Amino acid sequence: MKKQILSLAIVSTLSLGSLLSPLSVDQVTANSITEMQKEKNELKNKRSGINEEINEKNSKIGELQNEQQVLNDQIKKLDFAVNDAEQKIEAKNKEIAQTTEEIEILEVEIAELKKRIEKRNELLKDKARSFQENGGTVNYIDVLLGAQSFSDFVDRVSAVTTIVQADKDILEQHKKDKQDLETKQQQVETKLNSLKDMKKDLEVLKVQLNSQIKEKNKLMSTLKHEEEQMHAEKLDLAEAADVLAAQEAAMAQAIKLAQEREAERARQAELERKRKAEAAAAAAASKSSGGNSTPTPDPEPAAVSAPSSGGMIIMPASGRITSGLGARWGSYHAGVDIANRGGNVPIYAAADGVVIRSYYSSSYGNAIFVAHSINGQTWTTVYAHMSNRSVSDGAFVARGQRIGTMGNTGQSYGQHLHFELHKGSWNASKSNAVNPAAYW
Repeated sequence: MKKQILSLAIVSTLSLGSLLSPLSVDQVTANSITEMQKEKNELKNKRSGINEEINEKNSKIGELQNEQQVLNDQIKKLDFAVNDAEQKIEAKNKEIAQTTEEIEILEVEIAELKKRIEKRNELLKDKARSFQENGGTVNYIDVLLGAQSFSDFVDRVSAVTTIVQADKDILEQHKKDKQDLETKQQQVETKLNSLKDMKKDLEVLKVQLNSQIKEKNKLMSTLKHEEEQMHAEKLDLAEAADVLAAQEAAMAQAIKLAQEREAERARQAELERKRKAEAAAAAAASKSSGGNSTPTPDPEPAAVSAPSSGGMIIMPASGRITSGLGARWGSYHAGVDIANRGGNVPIYAAADGVVIRSYYSSSYGNAIFVAHSINGQTWTTVYAHMSNRSVSDGAFVARGQRIGTMGNTGQSYGQHLHFELHKGSWNASKSNAVNPAAYW
């Protein structure tokens, strides 16, 4: 997408540059001025469209930043919830540890209680054995009737009562101890199980919260990536807008230059007409006066020598063509790559023309765009990935003039020159690109 946006900017740049190249007087016509006016208006419209896209990108960036803020707030709440769950888990761990200590103490008490119960069981067994040996019951009546006196009777009644009450107390305490044992065991087990369940629920909650945080972070990463992409696209659009603005200004200069050339052509034509009229008048006057002088004929125009090269353009660098025009790596390669491992390999202008843009591009590295007018046809050439550039915007270059040095800048893999030739100007689909090798 980046190259497509940049292409849109360069399309107009190259088209404008071709019109700025030095044209002969005969080539400058009223029609060409009209075409330049039309293209200037198109450049203005394209720049307006790009500014609208920049505003849209700014709006989208704002939306992405708002979404990120919402996510940040949600992640913050989740972080607090995880922290709260961790604190509760830690508290439950302490309660479990405390309850475990209580269980250990209770186990000691239970062990003592079991000993007491065991002793009582032995005592009761002895009594039961005594009861069995004595017929199954203690004959308290015989004990009472065996008293020797009233006082002895009273003592015997008190003793019997004490013994009976003791047996009753033993049985009651025995029953109570058993109930306490069962109650304590049940309480401790219930409490421990409850704590373990609560801890398990908290651990499950913590896992769920961490999972949500992970998803939020993943979405946040996506939003940040989209924002970075939007910023990059915005920068490309801003660069394109700058290019179009420069083209629009240069087009105004081109129109002025064309108008001046048109006026000069008209002036020269008028001077030639007057010269011929004056020559004709002088010849007529000489004839009427009977003069025998013979007028000197106009000199023959000097012969123009053709370029030494038979091609329309020259090969812009020496080296080996490693990639041609056409499909490559799943996309369209709109030029040819010329590779040369040598040092300080010069790059030459393929034809006479004017430099429309000489700058560093994040994709093309050091790049130069030159526009040409050859035999009335507009052409544009692109030179990319150079290590340096020796010409600037608006400079006129001659065929074979050194304009830079081969390099490996921008989105490049190894030292080479990426060279493009377009018949006319660039467009987003690069439909004007032609094979340069067919023209040198």
